[in-house]
Amino acid sequence: NKMSGLKLIAADLNDFISPSQACIKPVEVKATEGKAAKIAIEPDGSFVQVDEGGGKTKLQKATVTLSDCLACSGCVTSAESVLIDMQTHLEVLRVLDANRTASEAERKLVVISVCPQSRASIAAHLGLTTAQAAGGLARFFHSRGIQMVLDTNIARTLSLREIASEFVQRHKAEPTMPTFTSACPGWICFAEKTHGKMILPMLSSTRSPQQIMGSIVKSFVATRLKKSPQQVYHIAVMPCFDKKLEAAREDFALEEFDTREVDCVITTGELLKMLQHESVDLAALESDVWDLPEGGTVPPQHLFTHRGSSAGGYLEHTFIHAAKQLFGVDVKAVEYTEKKNLDVQETTLTVAGKPVLKFATAYGFRSIQNIIRKVKQKKLPYDFVEIMACPKGCINGGGQLPPNDGESAAERLAKAEAAYRQEREQDVQTDAHADRLFSDWLKADPATVARLLHTQYHAVEQTITPALFEEW
Repeated sequence: NKMSGLKLIAADLNDFISPSQACIKPVEVKATEGKAAKIAIEPDGSFVQVDEGGGKTKLQKATVTLSDCLACSGCVTSAESVLIDMQTHLEVLRVLDANRTASEAERKLVVISVCPQSRASIAAHLGLTTAQAAGGLARFFHSRGIQMVLDTNIARTLSLREIASEFVQRHKAEPTMPTFTSACPGWICFAEKTHGKMILPMLSSTRSPQQIMGSIVKSFVATRLKKSPQQVYHIAVMPCFDKKLEAAREDFALEEFDTREVDCVITTGELLKMLQHESVDLAALESDVWDLPEGGTVPPQHLFTHRGSSAGGYLEHTFIHAAKQLFGVDVKAVEYTEKKNLDVQETTLTVAGKPVLKFATAYGFRSIQNIIRKVKQKKLPYDFVEIMACPKGCINGGGQLPPNDGESAAERLAKAEAAYRQEREQDVQTDAHADRLFSDWLKADPATVARLLHTQYHAVEQTITPALFEEW
């Protein structure tokens, strides 16, 4: 009812695919034969069922679970802000409080992994350097009983390596088949629900950094510390709401242990609410170190990022790797064709005057729809596309912090981007921590790598016809 009187046309939205009014779950009604009843709205806004005799029964609010969202083909957005039980900062605080008073046998190992985009957003919002924000966050997390504070970039290193290797293998086997990145759950959800059989074969099977981190925490860290997966509670801090949906996918459930690889995802905005709830001034906290999955610590000023886009650098790393592996070309810097739309950038590898590879980025659903249209027309000119549901990529995710008063969205985005670039660049091929994980945990075994670093996708049968350009 907050939107009553607002006329909204779906075609006006960039991160919107099908009207959310098509969601069937909230209006599901269980009818009772032979009885007539009316529904009335009370003065306090609650809904009641009025039977034939005038009796009133208060109706419970419908809830939408993560499984409902993933199983339904009614709507897809780049940041579905559905209120989801078990996936909020309040749940994190509840778990931490319960863990503090639990018996030794029931106490869990609590691990939190934080992505670089969230660190950058917090830093930009509070006017701190990224190192200051990271050091303060580590101090806060440790003080609240979180035993391990991890950087997701080590998982992203593995993700970047895998997707580059996967592209080279695919391109050798089937040069005309494009590869689309798979790190964005909003894009994956859209692909599965709307273009399943056509698009899914083109998706990289490489897991996102969040879910590789889930494997690291519930497999490697748990084993190293002699814990079973259900004795570990894993929190992830991410820049968008769709990461909650990703964590809830059945593919990432450890059914044998009745747990998931990522137990709870909170957005950057929810992390700020958590700090505010605890009356924490991040700038006033003494800096603390971050933890490493294999043991040991790293100071916050030594946290790293990767070259390329703030969405992860998938295009740049894969382009450089493929140029070397497929054509023996050493690419020192990726040069892009200038375009007015910064959400779509192109780069081409030319050998002996002939274009041999063409890569692109596609951020935001308008850009994605253009990619899909070209695939349908069999006119897609790209070998590889880095796809993200949010315009400007993950640094501009729906769960990131909004501008402060007097600050424009463009100014905030520029500050967050600058904060992201403050962390040193780590070459993907020379990450010693990732090397140790690959040898000590994965044993460089292809079957183990496939199980823990890759996933699969599922076409969702259409039950509702999308109405892209209806007024509602």
